Amino acid sequence: MIDPRNRDAALAEWREQALAFEQEIAKAVVGQAQAIRLLTISVFARGHVLLEGDVGVGKTTLLRAASRALGGEFNRLEGTVDMMPTDIIYHTYLAEDGRPRVEPTAVLDCSDRLSVFFFNEINRARPQVHSLLLRLMAERTLSAFNREYWFPYLQVFADRNMIEREETFELPAAARDRFLMEITIAAPKDPAIRKQLIFDPKFQDVDALIEQVRPGTIDFREIPMISQILQESVSASDALKDYVVRLWQALVDPASAGISLADLDVAHLVRGGASPRGLAYLIRAARVRAWLEGRCYLTPDDVRAVFLEVVAHRIFVDPIHALRGDDPVKRLCLAAFEATPAP
Repeated sequence: MIDPRNRDAALAEWREQALAFEQEIAKAVVGQAQAIRLLTISVFARGHVLLEGDVGVGKTTLLRAASRALGGEFNRLEGTVDMMPTDIIYHTYLAEDGRPRVEPTAVLDCSDRLSVFFFNEINRARPQVHSLLLRLMAERTLSAFNREYWFPYLQVFADRNMIEREETFELPAAARDRFLMEITIAAPKDPAIRKQLIFDPKFQDVDALIEQVRPGTIDFREIPMISQILQESVSASDALKDYVVRLWQALVDPASAGISLADLDVAHLVRGGASPRGLAYLIRAARVRAWLEGRCYLTPDDVRAVFLEVVAHRIFVDPIHALRGDDPVKRLCLAAFEATPAP
């Protein structure tokens, strides 16, 4: 344990390591400063992440770079329509003697060293797979081969195929709520960076890019302790607490907060999802953001900086509005800010 008298010095040292972590990732992934910052927040908040973005924008490269900078193991799994929960646990093959063998998967083999687990196209997997993943995310344990496998440093990252909707299964509310945030990764808009990505040959060799990242910039084994200490060290004023509670009320009952949105029936818009856990995750992420900014107290800017990423994917709206995608929820979140005066 850290002596309370040395806590501030330790937090300052860890903050420098966290900023160095971001710089190392930026060696492999350009034009994604916001995504890298949000990923850093999720790492130190100890939260799982949904990734949203088109094919080929660098999601896997980002996670491989993060895993190398953390020094832990990286494992990737591809979601398929015929996938079963057991595919996460074991694989079968014919040995040289012609007899079948059952062996643990790489996920189990490196359970105590696994820091980044990337589930690609998670919505192609069946609900049974989602159920097993939910336990892994919530408890960081799996039972197999008559023993318990522990994943003390695990973070799950998953993306969804949002283009080809055939043979996909929408994530249930319980699974989506287990993800700390949803991070959007889009192609950079800066013309110079776009030219660099297209014409510079180094960006066509992902392995060489990852090699540039200094391994073990942060010791992944220290992350749980750092996370706990910074959560206890970043304070929130009574005014800030009241502000967050009013934001919560504006999400749960927009009409009572005086919110009015064109083409949306706000009185019946929200069906669920703005839960205590979701708002607690919001403050957890906001505290990390404040720490990265060099403060030991929360401000409304810290809350707003992570609000959409932490809250929006948890809110479920009436099915008639759900057909319009994420737009109603994002408009509601922005309207909640406008209707709720900041302290």
